[in-house]
Amino acid sequence: MTINCFWEHNGEDTLLYATEDIGAYSRGASLAEALRKMPDEIASYRRWAGAPPAEGMEILLVGEKASDLAVRDADSDALFESEKAPLTRAEYEHLKALALRSAKDFLALYASIPDKKAVESPPRKTFYGQVPRSAEEMYAHTKSVNAYYFAEIGVEADNRGSILDCRKRGFDGLEQTPDFLQNAVFEGSYGELWSLRKVLRRFLWHDRIHAKAMYRMALKTFGAENVKNPFCF
Repeated sequence: MTINCFWEHNGEDTLLYATEDIGAYSRGASLAEALRKMPDEIASYRRWAGAPPAEGMEILLVGEKASDLAVRDADSDALFESEKAPLTRAEYEHLKALALRSAKDFLALYASIPDKKAVESPPRKTFYGQVPRSAEEMYAHTKSVNAYYFAEIGVEADNRGSILDCRKRGFDGLEQTPDFLQNAVFEGSYGELWSLRKVLRRFLWHDRIHAKAMYRMALKTFGAENVKNPFCF
């Protein structure tokens, strides 16, 4: 089975995104490293999404962007060519359902962690400031992009309540926008290009990045028997 991927890189540092398994990604100090990681990521993602397993995977690069960003820290501004096409109602409802499920599962993972202020790793600074280390910090950071992502496509949103509550309200606001399924491309902050398809992908991807980090931290700190794993890592 062919898995189409988009390659974003800064020198050798690589972010690799699956373009059909929206939100699945791998990172590496080289393209080769990211390619090696992608089959396990696709298998995990498909278990979570309830999709059939991908047998005999072949990774095919269908797009590329050389970036000046710190892609090793998951800084990204890529817009895929496939993210410029209009959506059908069925496509939108499917991707929206995944984005809401992702928020629900992120909330469940966070709620399961016994001590939300516990930290396991030393401080580290990245492009957006200090890397969140505790479950509480990871949850707050992941929720905080809600208003930002929706605003990039002209939708007013907020970060109040739970990650699931504010995301639901954002979609409610989006659906009041005429012709939102036409998937217009917007020039957002810092000259970055955005579309509704990109917002849907970014929610799934960003949740997954920080859910992985939260789950790894929780495993080391509390053990698998004390933490939920709704993302099937």
